[in-house]
Amino acid sequence: MALFFDATWFDQRLASLGLVRATVAMALGLSDREIGDIWKDQRELSARDVAILANLLDTTPAEIAERAGVSTPVPKAAPADPSLKEISERLVRIEAALAELTALVRGQK
Repeated sequence: MALFFDATWFDQRLASLGLVRATVAMALGLSDREIGDIWKDQRELSARDVAILANLLDTTPAEIAERAGVSTPVPKAAPADPSLKEISERLVRIEAALAELTALVRGQK
């Protein structure tokens, strides 16, 4: 078992899937700074985070927990939530709300 967050493994896994740390931030609902803290082993993942990362990185929760450090909990079950589809749909809603707010500010509505 890993005794620390294996940043190299996570970076390689992301790259192999064409993803970046910003994708992880979006999936976990964290800021880039918070993701940096995880990568520097200064913030632990929750069981929910482990499940989401397992889904995102196409691996098992046990492998994510092992690569993230010994005290990271492995989720008992439960699919990762939110799914990438749900995140994408949320982003579409956010962009629509932003466009509406922009129109209001510009006096176009």
